[in-house]
Amino acid sequence: MANTATNTKREESFTDKAKDAAGNVLDKAKQAASTVADKAKDVASAVGDKADSAVSSVGSGMQSLAGTIRDKGPSSGVFGGAASGVANALESSGRYLEEEGLSGMAEDLTNLIRRHPLPAIFIGIGLGYLLARMTRS
Repeated sequence: MANTATNTKREESFTDKAKDAAGNVLDKAKQAASTVADKAKDVASAVGDKADSAVSSVGSGMQSLAGTIRDKGPSSGVFGGAASGVANALESSGRYLEEEGLSGMAEDLTNLIRRHPLPAIFIGIGLGYLLARMTRS
């Protein structure tokens, strides 16, 4: 009888130790997953910052190109008017890119789609069709 009680206590002790070990492994797995998630957030944030910086740089370059076109392009006549129009468009587009960045562009696109859902759907279908045609070689 004492032997049976000892075996039962050993089994309970073994079960408790197994539960504790499983709990420790689970805690460590949760910690590792949390660390990986935090690192992924940090990387995503860094990538987003670099993308915004790149977009801002492109905007600055567009504004610089607009100034070059104004300085070196014709100042009168048909070509002067065209050069002035291109310079104005480049300057305003560059300013928009520099000020808004990717997040502003995404917000503007979302608002545009909300205001005009049917044309957005048709444009999406058309782009999908063109992409399918291009990749079907």
